[in-house]
Amino acid sequence: MTNYETYESPFCTRYASEEMQFTFSAQKKFSTFRRLWVALARAEMKLGLEQVTQEKVDELEAHIDDIDFAYAAEEEKKLRHDVMAHVHTYGKCCPKAEGIIHLGATSCYVGDNTDVIVMRDAMKIVHRKLVNVLSNFASFADKYKDMPCLAYTHLQPAQLTTVGKRATLWMNELLMDLEDLEYQMGNLKLLGQKGTTGTQASFMELFHGDEEKIEKLEQMIAEEMGFKQCVPVSGQTYSRKVDSRIVNVLGGIAQSCSKFSNDLRILANFKEMEEPFEKNQIGSSAMPYKRNPMRAERITSLSRYVMIDTLNPA
Repeated sequence: MTNYETYESPFCTRYASEEMQFTFSAQKKFSTFRRLWVALARAEMKLGLEQVTQEKVDELEAHIDDIDFAYAAEEEKKLRHDVMAHVHTYGKCCPKAEGIIHLGATSCYVGDNTDVIVMRDAMKIVHRKLVNVLSNFASFADKYKDMPCLAYTHLQPAQLTTVGKRATLWMNELLMDLEDLEYQMGNLKLLGQKGTTGTQASFMELFHGDEEKIEKLEQMIAEEMGFKQCVPVSGQTYSRKVDSRIVNVLGGIAQSCSKFSNDLRILANFKEMEEPFEKNQIGSSAMPYKRNPMRAERITSLSRYVMIDTLNPA
């Protein structure tokens, strides 16, 4: 529900899709915490920890999505710890399994693994939309492949090209971005359960030094969460280099979008191409007939924001 008396970012009201908003929502975040706790418990049970039973795992699994956020907020006020507040909240609705939630794990087991999962799921959305854009461009390029138009260099009239050929220039850059995105998606690894300093000491204690079981535990968690493998080494957190690599790919997509939108604005000024103008659209409050390139301007401004954001992980 919109609250008109508090600030809301336009990124989650005006510009973001519903599916992207959900991907970064509290519901998604904390239900993923619970899925990770279930994956941990299930793997520990299968590897022989007697205190983790099928009944307890089933109880945890039955309450993944029914999160009492009000209770969690009250617990966090008392505990001053967000993860433990949600451990207690989960335990409240899973009394039989309360004692085995988060067994052997540290906060980053849920916090950092969730970040990686959310980034993976968000990249899937970006990937699908990027493929759709390329498909639309391909149809457009094919339709207008024989329509002549004037090409420019240095923003000066040069030689003839075609409208379709011009579109392939935009496509080629987005295709480069798609290749980069697919590379990062294919190489993304889960953090796993590395423990407080990355040594897995708590799991060494739980499994009496059985390294083979600990390796199996991590692989089982990765597979349940949809990953081929976990990072080979880490401290408590996954490497923030991961953030940098992903944001750089997004920045590359933004560069391509910015190039296209800037070209479109120039061509609109030349009266060669323009955006759709809807029947009831008002171009300007003072000049309703005016055809401002509002979509291109929106792409340009959002692209600039993302391009500059690539500096943050560094």
